[in-house]
Amino acid sequence: MVQPVPDQVDFAKEEEKIQHLWKELDAFRTSMKLSKSRPRFTFYDGPPFATGLPHYGHLLTGTIKDIVTRFAYQSGFHVERRFGWDCHGLPVEYEIDKKLGIKGPEDVAKIGIKEYNSQCRQIVMRYAEQWEIIVNRMGRWIDFENDYKTMYPWFMESVWWVFKQLYEKGLVYKGVKVMPYSVGCTTPLSNFESGQNYKDVQDPAVVVSFPLDERPDVALVAWTTTPWTLPSNLAVCVNPDYTYIEVQIPNAPYKYIVLESRLEMLCKKKEDCVILNKFLGHTLQGKSYQPLFPYFQDLKAKGAYRVLCDGYVTEEGGTGVVHQAPYFGEDDYRVCLANGVITRDQTIVCPLDATGHFVDPVVDYKGMFIKDADKAITRDLKQQGRLVSAGTTNHNYPFCWRSDTPLIYRAIPSWFVRVEPMVPNLINSNQETYWVPDFVKEKRFGNWLKDARDWAISRNRYWGTPIPMWISPDGKEIVCVGSIAELEQLTGQTITDLHRESVDDLEIPSSRPGMPPLRRVSEVFDCWFESGSMPYAQAHYPFDHANDFHANFPADFIAEGVDQTRGWFYTLMVISTALFNKPPFKNLICNGLVLAKDGQKMSKRKNNYPDPMKIVNEYGADALRLYLINSPVVRAENLRFQSEGVLGINKDVFRPWYHAYRLLAQTVLQYQQKWGEEVHFKEELDPEELGSNVMDRWILSLTQSVLAFVKQEMAAYRLYTVVPRLIKYVDQLTNWYVRMNKKRFKGEGETSREDWLQSLKTLFSVQYTMIRMMAPFTPFLTELMYQNLRSLLGQEVEDSKASVHYLMLPEVR
Repeated sequence: MVQPVPDQVDFAKEEEKIQHLWKELDAFRTSMKLSKSRPRFTFYDGPPFATGLPHYGHLLTGTIKDIVTRFAYQSGFHVERRFGWDCHGLPVEYEIDKKLGIKGPEDVAKIGIKEYNSQCRQIVMRYAEQWEIIVNRMGRWIDFENDYKTMYPWFMESVWWVFKQLYEKGLVYKGVKVMPYSVGCTTPLSNFESGQNYKDVQDPAVVVSFPLDERPDVALVAWTTTPWTLPSNLAVCVNPDYTYIEVQIPNAPYKYIVLESRLEMLCKKKEDCVILNKFLGHTLQGKSYQPLFPYFQDLKAKGAYRVLCDGYVTEEGGTGVVHQAPYFGEDDYRVCLANGVITRDQTIVCPLDATGHFVDPVVDYKGMFIKDADKAITRDLKQQGRLVSAGTTNHNYPFCWRSDTPLIYRAIPSWFVRVEPMVPNLINSNQETYWVPDFVKEKRFGNWLKDARDWAISRNRYWGTPIPMWISPDGKEIVCVGSIAELEQLTGQTITDLHRESVDDLEIPSSRPGMPPLRRVSEVFDCWFESGSMPYAQAHYPFDHANDFHANFPADFIAEGVDQTRGWFYTLMVISTALFNKPPFKNLICNGLVLAKDGQKMSKRKNNYPDPMKIVNEYGADALRLYLINSPVVRAENLRFQSEGVLGINKDVFRPWYHAYRLLAQTVLQYQQKWGEEVHFKEELDPEELGSNVMDRWILSLTQSVLAFVKQEMAAYRLYTVVPRLIKYVDQLTNWYVRMNKKRFKGEGETSREDWLQSLKTLFSVQYTMIRMMAPFTPFLTELMYQNLRSLLGQEVEDSKASVHYLMLPEVR
């Protein structure tokens, strides 16, 4: 029998009761058992780090994932939902470096890699328990017991297999490349990592002179915002096709050469400058000049300190003359290499230690941090008469996403995956995917793929999956290992773990008699390589699931924030295309960012946003879910979080809906008491049972229209159209149908017994359909209503119907 419903409700407390019910039913696992024989809907969960607590961005993405996977289940699919954890990499190491006061590799060497990694292991899952509590409290059904962790040996083994496949395809090479480098974390970053944390900063801006050897009274002038790179200057570059001028400025020690269109850099008033000569940039090619500093003068005899030409020099800023420090700039390196100023096998001119402090031979600034040295270098250039002008400039500059220190560009020996030759295939793979919203696929992601660079996958770090390359001392023998069994066979050792402390000392005998054994290279994988390998590694493919993996690959669905277009989405796509020449997923929802109320990034330090659990405990998880989903953030736009918006969902959506549910329960009890008979309803009314009431026919027709719309739009993953339509439907049900038929529901006035019963049948059918339709979006409130209203069906409750979340969606009639 239906139970009376109280007038007042605390949604958050009712949700806690539903959580206890789900625990008693073992609801999630039971649902998985019930669906085991169905077709599979494959979902990949992008792994977060458990070194911090989940924020609103995590809760938003988790809600999107939960809605789509619940809807897929209710549409007749078996949906495996495994939680994953990113365990390696900078987020963990940075915490340990702070804890232990580690400044660089020398400090790690003192305590040893084994102890360092032991410290990392201890904090990896620091907040895992709180994550599970919060995720469950949000109503998300996902498997934590059958999770995957990137530090599991079986996961790491599949990462090795992925790497070996790429190596055997000729897609792996060792090279030197100028890359974004974090002095705070003492490691290079991928190009997509370097774009995650830009800030507006003020930097020095200096103009420096480079007197020509053949005409010591004439000097080229170059502008730079990184004076610390000037001690490493080995060349200057001009555009061969632009017009340059030689000018005389009053009281200047030299006649200056500058791009004609950038004369303003020298003369605020053009009448103060006398133009002595005009010529194209290519006429300067090969001319030598006097070095700024003496540290690398011996390279002059090898072709350094010359004027070079290249089209990358633009008219948009500076002087049209670009100072070249080839080991601190991508274009600098490329141009100097092409012109023989440097060679690939030459010792790198990079007088910095791992933390960005000067070392020999730059003795004048030895021990100084690069940004601190800017002032000293500018002062010394002024004393030498080589400083033309000095000032500051405001610009957007990249910072390390983890240590929040300014990035530099630095030449680093690294292991690379050849991505540039794959670009056409990557674009084709992307075309086979469906994104919501589509402009992210076509613009943000598509444009990124077109300009994709080779991917530096190695890190000079410790807590990560070791790169499985064993090389002889002379470099002539290389063995790439692709499995634990292969390593055991090659080394004769039993392998139980694959971290550095377990494999660094393992040697592989040389195939050449009398030659020393092969040793593993020191680097570990970038943790993005691990997360990009998760489709295979979470299944321990190909060591397990070799026969059924491809039946469920690519994934039907993934979802993450817009910042992952250059992160997880990208690495998934690169590895999948390299391995199988197809995308790793079919459908993708890309959400925007959740910002603080004032539009700034949410920050614990600034305390500019409410604790998510405080909001859940005050208003309920359903309200937070619906508030987040019913916002521009689902269209990859940003949302300024306001707790008043969560309150509004309770007030404007849930309370009217709850009172309509209460009205049904109360009036059914009234009917039964008056007529002395228990009432049983059907899940859906047959057309011939509708009766003549126009309002009944209207609400039933509207319900079917909404159901058809929801199914259509959810098939297209357009949550941003579905949720507003559902909210509007709640309003139409409560403010129109219920309000205008209250007397009929209560059997008042001239309402006949037949009409009274007909109104209750209609309201029940509508509510029962609505509960199933809304279940993926508001799992708690729909369960609360279902547990009471299901008794009106007059059936024994089967285990397969013990929860609303076991039920299928109604068919459109």
